[in-house]
Amino acid sequence: MERYCRSATTVAVPFTRRAALVGAGSAVVAGCARSSRDPRTLVVGASPTGVPFSYVDPATNQLTGAMVDIAAMIAGRLGLVAQFRIVPFASLVPSLITGRIDLIAAAMLRTPERERLVGFSREVFAYSGGLALRTDRAGRYPDLTSLRGLRVGAQLGTRFVDQLHAAGVADVVTYPGLGDMLRDCAHGRIDAAYGDAPILKTILRVGPRWPLRMPGEFQSPAKEALCLIGRKDAPLLARIDRQLDGPARGAIAPVLAHWGLDA
Repeated sequence: MERYCRSATTVAVPFTRRAALVGAGSAVVAGCARSSRDPRTLVVGASPTGVPFSYVDPATNQLTGAMVDIAAMIAGRLGLVAQFRIVPFASLVPSLITGRIDLIAAAMLRTPERERLVGFSREVFAYSGGLALRTDRAGRYPDLTSLRGLRVGAQLGTRFVDQLHAAGVADVVTYPGLGDMLRDCAHGRIDAAYGDAPILKTILRVGPRWPLRMPGEFQSPAKEALCLIGRKDAPLLARIDRQLDGPARGAIAPVLAHWGLDA
């Protein structure tokens, strides 16, 4: 089923679950002030490495993923022109606060620390952390405390770095993306990789055939909410919540299912 969003020229174009507009036709010029934008424009920031939530498809060089699809669907229901901007994960919140983007649609979990800075919509999805190790690493790893004494990778700016430190894991190496982290784990540069469970599973399923496994006994300390994220002072989130409380909620489950995510 096709959905529609609008390009920067407000001409309706097809939007499928596999791709979102990005690039010259949908990017916002850097430094453009919010006051100079068309009021129908919604600038959405998404990270390029969070498959299946938000990532750049190497085959098309387009931004795509479950959160990209959900943001585009809701923007259309609000009568807005969704324009997507690729933003590194660690720069998403600063970009939102400074007005370079209006909304974050990425694998960024709701945490008390982030709630002090930005606003969150109703929950869109929820998930926990996952663990990946080399297939030749023996032993059981039921929780994060079992990683004490190991060199563990985690993505920069994520909740998972804090969880590792709270569990007493002292040697934590941070990475800009989970793909680089998994590669280093496969090559023995780190002992384990800890991050978003759905992203780790997707990379290991469709990416390079690394000698890695995700131990089934592992339990993350928390399952946390994934939401759309906006500025605290903007009425946008209230409008989004009205959609999530009503007509848009039923449209989310098929998107999640399409990307292999349990609703």
